[in-house]
Amino acid sequence: MCIAWSMSWCYINGLRTSRNAYTNTRIQGREAQWQGSLLQAAPMAKPNRVTNSSVASDFIDFLNASPTAFHAVEEAKKRLVVVGYEQLSETEDWKLEAGKKYFFTRNHSAIIAFAIGRKYVAGNAFHIVGAHTDSPCLKLKPISKITKGGFLEVGVQIYGGGLWHTWFDRDLTVAGRVILREEKNGSVSYVPRLVRILEPILRIPTLAIHLDRDAVAFAVNTETQLLPILATTIKGELNKIVSKNDAQNGGEHADQKSTPTSSKHHLLLLEILAEQLGCEPDDIFDFDLQVCDAQPSAIGGAKREFIFSGRLDNLCMTFCSLKALIDSTSSESSLENEAGIRMVALFDNEEVGSNSAQGAGSPAMHDALSRITTSFSPLPSLVEKAIQKSFLVSADMAHALHPNYMEKYEENHRPKFHGGLVIKMNANNKYATNAVTATIFREFALKHDLPVQDFVVRNDMACGTTIGPILASGLGIRTVDVGAPQLSMHSIREVCGTDDVDYSYQHFKAYYEEFSTLPMIPVDI
Repeated sequence: MCIAWSMSWCYINGLRTSRNAYTNTRIQGREAQWQGSLLQAAPMAKPNRVTNSSVASDFIDFLNASPTAFHAVEEAKKRLVVVGYEQLSETEDWKLEAGKKYFFTRNHSAIIAFAIGRKYVAGNAFHIVGAHTDSPCLKLKPISKITKGGFLEVGVQIYGGGLWHTWFDRDLTVAGRVILREEKNGSVSYVPRLVRILEPILRIPTLAIHLDRDAVAFAVNTETQLLPILATTIKGELNKIVSKNDAQNGGEHADQKSTPTSSKHHLLLLEILAEQLGCEPDDIFDFDLQVCDAQPSAIGGAKREFIFSGRLDNLCMTFCSLKALIDSTSSESSLENEAGIRMVALFDNEEVGSNSAQGAGSPAMHDALSRITTSFSPLPSLVEKAIQKSFLVSADMAHALHPNYMEKYEENHRPKFHGGLVIKMNANNKYATNAVTATIFREFALKHDLPVQDFVVRNDMACGTTIGPILASGLGIRTVDVGAPQLSMHSIREVCGTDDVDYSYQHFKAYYEEFSTLPMIPVDI
């Protein structure tokens, strides 16, 4: 059996022409609805308002193209290719050249891109920004078909530490990766495709206050109460009857066969996915799908100073680091005097510990550093020397001061919107920052008059962590933990400041362009 893998983007106009006029009308309606939502969510700025920067506007575009980690990597790939980055495969030998730009992906949910300076020699430093592509969400279970109380529901698993009560009463949809099984001329191939349903097809309704008057707080049983509703059984059964009659009469479903997927998931859901992919429901062999908010990201606030969106943690840092790398390497002369390697590493699965082949806990980073270095010299000792000369900025969103819960913050460490990147420190190594790495990172802020802030968690509260300590301990690389301030972290709808997106981008860009010329602080005294 021949198994061929390829990744391609799924567009609505790829639907088969055999679909009826009703199907086409529904598709066009989705496009119009999405475009209309975008226009309503981000109107033109009025003359008496402060307009957002072009960086913030570009970030909105990135967010709206990235409902999942798979889509975020796909969008990153597109942006890299446009400016001349060449895709590499980890299964093949690498033939790298100084002055050239490259990237590779893992699982199509993690991506590492790098630009090699024209003056680079093996053993020189890497200057890296690391971030993550994933966010807390609800992922469909391997068997998601649930029917009860007259409703078709979708079984989900919780991914990460989300504020799950914020997922109730929202317009929800699904997106992710689908595996199609295709048979042709006696051979079988499995083709991964990205899919995204634009219209809201799911809902998790709250219980009316009249039926739960004793409730003091919104406590959610994530197994029994966090089930999205897809349809009523009456409408769902009608759909089955139509499909069955069509098959008996030799219609377009006549050849539809039972597959492992059709017995695990509602036929209605599979038909919606197939309609979007331009295939038949029985072509869908498996999938990695998650529930998403159908509302587009937007710039808002009375002064248009906020970004309202899901997945700011951590697509904000993903976007800013990616854009900084691209813009610092886009001109023909940008790498002429560069002796090091500029790199962005965007990992998956940070929200669940990073222990995966595509997570920061994998050998992906070390593999990249090693393969790049040994492409220019076979001496293995140069890899370790290069790591000790290198620097990592671990970029993950930070907690902004919440005006209604100020007691939750340490008195002298209260990051604010429009205050620039936050340098995060923790005495128990939950963050990888120390005085040396913080000083190096602050230097770029001083040179470019960029604001910067500090954060430590209160002693009587637990501290989160990032990919910083994982990579610092795994590689032995100098690391600073930073992030733009935000509110509502891990909610389905978060908020950050437009100025901080621009500050983050400028800070990272300066770091990429000037790290090689920065005097290093001796670590050992």
